Amino acid sequence: MALSQTNGNLLRTRILPVNTNDLGNFKDRQTLETWELPGDQSSLEPLREAALHLRKSNIPVGFPTETVYGLGADATRSDAVKGIYKAKGRPSDNPLIIHVCDLTMLRSLVKPSGQVNGNVESTDPIPAIYTPLIKEFWPGPLTILLPNPQPSKLAPEVTAGLPTFGARMTDSPLALSLIRLAGVPLAAPSANASTKPSPTTAEHVKHDLEGKIEIILDGGACQVGVESTVVDGLCDPPVVLRPGGVSINRIRECEGWSGVVKGYKDHSELGLNTPRAPGMKYKHYSPKAKVVLFEAASQRDTQAGRGMKWGIPLEAWKLVKAKEEKISYLGLENSEWPINVGIVTTKHWLPFAGFHLAKWSRNGNDGCLHVGRREELETSNSDEHIADLIEISLGSKTTDIAHSLFSALRELDQRGVDIIYVEGIEDKADIAAAVMNRLRKAATVIEQ
Repeated sequence: MALSQTNGNLLRTRILPVNTNDLGNFKDRQTLETWELPGDQSSLEPLREAALHLRKSNIPVGFPTETVYGLGADATRSDAVKGIYKAKGRPSDNPLIIHVCDLTMLRSLVKPSGQVNGNVESTDPIPAIYTPLIKEFWPGPLTILLPNPQPSKLAPEVTAGLPTFGARMTDSPLALSLIRLAGVPLAAPSANASTKPSPTTAEHVKHDLEGKIEIILDGGACQVGVESTVVDGLCDPPVVLRPGGVSINRIRECEGWSGVVKGYKDHSELGLNTPRAPGMKYKHYSPKAKVVLFEAASQRDTQAGRGMKWGIPLEAWKLVKAKEEKISYLGLENSEWPINVGIVTTKHWLPFAGFHLAKWSRNGNDGCLHVGRREELETSNSDEHIADLIEISLGSKTTDIAHSLFSALRELDQRGVDIIYVEGIEDKADIAAAVMNRLRKAATVIEQ
């Protein structure tokens, strides 16, 4: 078990299972004003322990949302927020998203400290532009940018010097009850080591942060699989700063948002001094292995997967020749053998899909890697093991791909692959935009 020393104390990371059957509900689902704890609170014991830890400690807690696992700390205390940056190894100019349990808590943050509550209907501090989005998508995978009042109740490290802060209300009863028990909003980025694939299970969090945090609440695998969509309605036209679990097309259907535009890039925006939203500035979502992304099948020869006509002419990879319809030979120069290759497929158009890297043969001074179906390779004359192929299929539905993407990248990393080839999907304006945004940020090489 990994241990590390912080302020002279050894940390032991524990995963606390949570019974998610009944963890609370809204007093009025239409208004989202108040999140109430359940009558039978026996299932809340792990959450009570975590909430006490959040109030008294500066070490963050891992917990699940419907998107990915978050790393939460008291958003009102600087030392606690600094604990997030330390545990993740996250750059301090990357702002954090605030999670609230209900609109009552959110309104208390938007109002300047010390302001007396007025009539909510006439003095609602939440800008009216967000009312349609809150009604349609909250609780859910949507983050809204709000003005940060002065004086502010939030620790300055949360905003990284920006005049705004991002807030969301997750559709996770576990997370909402944890926030209610803690009594404070939680600053919570994804609970992974900085730049690594986002975690969608408690074990993913433990793999990245063991010895750096003490508590991980285990509420099972996350449903969505990619982070929340981030929008800014304080500018004209409003913009989507980060694609995520809510598509831009659905946002455009809401009153006042028909003209919303894309305000993000799919690659790291290194020219920005301070990003307006998380995930904009730095290389992100990357496993240890080199990632090669192939853009959507609609942009390529869709017959490539049938006859292995073109192989992968990438950097050191060199197409040597094709044999019959089912086997191609690929030469790989200046590499040490054997190698492990990971393949992440969606619609099985990649030339490797359904094939296996297995054998090495020599033709004079040139070496060739056989790529073919296993039964054919087993009957070939060459018997030198040169490479292994590990293939993970995410299916063809965009929601399934989003749900499983980060988990697949992590699995291939844990299985020690040297290079990962990923099949892209058509970059539509739904959650596919979020999937491709994450993949382009993770990729070392992108093949058009």
